[in-house]
Amino acid sequence: MGGLRGVLRGLPVLTGRAPQFDPARAPADPVALFTDWLLHAIEAGVAEPHAMTVSTADAAGRPSGRVLILKDVDDGGWHFAVNAVSQKGRELAGNPAAALTFYWPALGRQVRVSGVVSADPPAVTAADFLARPVGSRAMALTRRQSAPYTDPAELDAALDKAHLELARTPSLVPDEWVSYAVAADAVEFWQADPQRRHQRLRYERARAGWSRILVWP
Repeated sequence: MGGLRGVLRGLPVLTGRAPQFDPARAPADPVALFTDWLLHAIEAGVAEPHAMTVSTADAAGRPSGRVLILKDVDDGGWHFAVNAVSQKGRELAGNPAAALTFYWPALGRQVRVSGVVSADPPAVTAADFLARPVGSRAMALTRRQSAPYTDPAELDAALDKAHLELARTPSLVPDEWVSYAVAADAVEFWQADPQRRHQRLRYERARAGWSRILVWP
């Protein structure tokens, strides 16, 4: 088998060292288990463990994905922030649902979250924006994310203008910035096994809390 297909086939997979996991002893709430797994990833030195793929879909059902940073997880859901004028912002406005995927290959673990998305209260959005680095805030204030451009000088000019805005009003929060929460209706925890006997524990929202089922590898 030659070419790129052969190169890809020859790459090792599932090389991480999976921690012990007993689905029978998992907590009743997926937020608790997710928090345990995330903190374990942080303690294990996993690079950017809070990075996640956020998948959305447009009105025609065509999906798109990108990597964002998880800002928080609590009883209200999994939180992240976007610019409303971006592709993901427009898609969430028209189709308020999303899927999140976390992958920590060093630990052989993956978590999938899906559910309805709603905007956080304005105070949460403001706090998120003001906690961002200056460069990140300036880029958001250009209000043109995902828009095409042809000349780098155009980008430079817009950033210069945004930095001036921030210098004049350090507490400025653009109307286009939105913090969202995914209220999960399903959360799946996946732990790898080199022999493909993966462990998959799926939580599904029920009327009185959560149901838990094991899913075939």
